[in-house]
Amino acid sequence: MSIGLLLITHSRIGDALIETVKKMFVELPLPIETLTVSTECNPDQMKSEAHRLVENLDDGDGVLVFTDMYGSTPSNIAYSLADSGRVNVVSGLNLPMLIRTLNYLDLDLKSLTEKAVSGGREGIHCCERPIE
Repeated sequence: MSIGLLLITHSRIGDALIETVKKMFVELPLPIETLTVSTECNPDQMKSEAHRLVENLDDGDGVLVFTDMYGSTPSNIAYSLADSGRVNVVSGLNLPMLIRTLNYLDLDLKSLTEKAVSGGREGIHCCERPIE
């Protein structure tokens, strides 16, 4: 069994991140699905699709849902899935967060969620040139 990952994002952000991850890993170590949310979408239909994806991804260990921006439509859809101990939701999705998550396969859902958040935070740096 393994934890499933669901990326709910604007446009094709989730798909682009998965394409990048596939170039870094020989094969994806966890089951991953994406849900693209457009500005023209029907949020209720997207919620139904998100629930269906969670059901397909959950084999008993739970699902970690990532969304790109807190407070947005994808985020609201993601938060409708939250179910303590079964479905955790993290906003602010970035590539370091996703890579960190895929490198800790032996963790439970709570611990993997914590690793994802730390990977996202630690992956953010202000890159300034030193003053000469």
